[in-house]
Amino acid sequence: MENNRNFFITIALSVLILTLWQVFYMNPKIEREREAARIEQERIGGGQDVAGQPATPATPAAQGQPPQAGIPGTPAQPAVADRAQAIASSGRVALDTPSLKGSINLTGARIDDISLKHYRVTVDPDSPIIELLNPQQLPAGFYGEIGFVGNDATGSVPGPDTVWTVDGNATLTPTTPVTLTYVNDKGLTFKRTIAVDQNYMFTVSDTVSNAGTSDVALSAYGRITRFDKPLHSSTYVLHEGLIGVTGEEGLQEISYGSIEDDKQIVPGKSSDGWLGITDKYWAATLVPPGKQPFQPRFSYFDDGRPRYQADYLTDPVAVPVGQSATLETLVFAGAKEVGKIQAYETDRNIRQFELLIDWGWFYFITKPMFYLIDWLYRLLGNFGLAILATTVVVKAIFFPLANKSYKSMAKMKVVQPKMLEIREKYADDKMKQQQAMMELYKTEKINPIAGCWPVLVQIPVFFALYKVLYVTIEMRHAPFFGWIQDLAAPDPTSIFNLFGLLPFAVPAFLMIGVWPLIMGITMFLQMRMNPTPPDPTQAMIFNWMPLIFTFMLASFPAGLVIYWAWNNFLSIVQQGVIMKRQGAKIELWDNLIAMFKKKPKPAE
Repeated sequence: MENNRNFFITIALSVLILTLWQVFYMNPKIEREREAARIEQERIGGGQDVAGQPATPATPAAQGQPPQAGIPGTPAQPAVADRAQAIASSGRVALDTPSLKGSINLTGARIDDISLKHYRVTVDPDSPIIELLNPQQLPAGFYGEIGFVGNDATGSVPGPDTVWTVDGNATLTPTTPVTLTYVNDKGLTFKRTIAVDQNYMFTVSDTVSNAGTSDVALSAYGRITRFDKPLHSSTYVLHEGLIGVTGEEGLQEISYGSIEDDKQIVPGKSSDGWLGITDKYWAATLVPPGKQPFQPRFSYFDDGRPRYQADYLTDPVAVPVGQSATLETLVFAGAKEVGKIQAYETDRNIRQFELLIDWGWFYFITKPMFYLIDWLYRLLGNFGLAILATTVVVKAIFFPLANKSYKSMAKMKVVQPKMLEIREKYADDKMKQQQAMMELYKTEKINPIAGCWPVLVQIPVFFALYKVLYVTIEMRHAPFFGWIQDLAAPDPTSIFNLFGLLPFAVPAFLMIGVWPLIMGITMFLQMRMNPTPPDPTQAMIFNWMPLIFTFMLASFPAGLVIYWAWNNFLSIVQQGVIMKRQGAKIELWDNLIAMFKKKPKPAE
């Protein structure tokens, strides 16, 4: 029975280590490599698509056949490599807000030129700001568009090729909305007023006036279209791709790979909700007109230039002769800041808009963790200090469990002479030795793996903190002190080039920085405070765990490593105090000394 228990413990720990290695080392490593390749590709330019082939525009016929009847296709436009050239190729309305800069394309009234003023590509303050939405002609084309679907009675209606006329002011700011006008040959006048707030939300109000000779009915559509597939997309801990909350289905997260296989996903009709495309930190979404039934859809088109699309089509809206109808659509294009996203959900009555941020399965831990860190940040002024303070709070919450665990370990120390006696008595009979050990554990009410619990109970908290660091934009480029200028990135130093003193680059797998070393040392000291496990397999696992975790956590966000190191230090202090109160000897120094003592050779 003891053998089985040891076997299962070994398997469980091995699976845990392998899982953490895959989720927290390999996936972020692959993502960093892909991101570096993408940045380099953008730097060298050349009009290449993500596969490295010339970006070839699709023909109008190929692009004009979306399965959802009515929504027009994407018109062919010549591909260009230069963003400024693409923007200059059409008439535009300038955009300038405290958070955004860019322009709106008068052809199709597309929102296709959005840059985020407060966010840069790297921690370098002189690095370029983030370009979120881009014109269709670029390899990274990404835009939002709203239009109408008509019929013979309505005549031509605004769509992708429509050139709108600007009324008066030509600069869109939070205090100066812009109005666009289009008049068709059937007496219909379309007036579009575009307003924007201080942050990332556009309000698009379309008023259709019927001065014709017959009643008409027309549908509105909206779509978020993206031509490039991000080089890094969904991982185990983060969704990137198509997303929406509509109808009875609720939240729908559709990865790029999934929609490539399915081609299109058509949920049930809805009268509220939102849909769009999300990245790790940024998103572009549409909120269809309220209380107006619409058909949502998520699609992938591989004709001509591959593209991904989240769109909707409303039920027909009647516009009698001499009357008008108004539809209001919201367009979000910006950073997924927690406070602003939640404010939009509340103030604009957007159903479950907070799910745009991927809190994960452990949201009941992740969200409180973020709020605690964010509150402490506002109090202390530094996210690193906020993480240290959060660790203290977490230790206080888990104090009763840790106290019980350390008491059990103290009992193990007291009965260690009896354990040695059993080993000697049944040295030649392992089965009886294990049975006697189990009986001793049962009699003394000892859990032989009690020392694991302080580590194991941290795993959900550890994962939640990882999610907070990995997903929330508030942690992006947040500095600590000294060489840690981004808590969401790994420690940039390495012991293998003496932390930068030697003039050569270190391979990624050897980037063992200062904080990972501190974490490994504190973990080693913490485990050496406990009695050496009697089972050789357990002893070997516990001996190797600090080294394995040092290498594994070296690629983790620095904030996470700082948390773990600080947590280990607090655990050492806590365990020492508890064991002293229990009258048990603290094993740290004896275990350290024993490591350097020459072991006697077995008698021949």
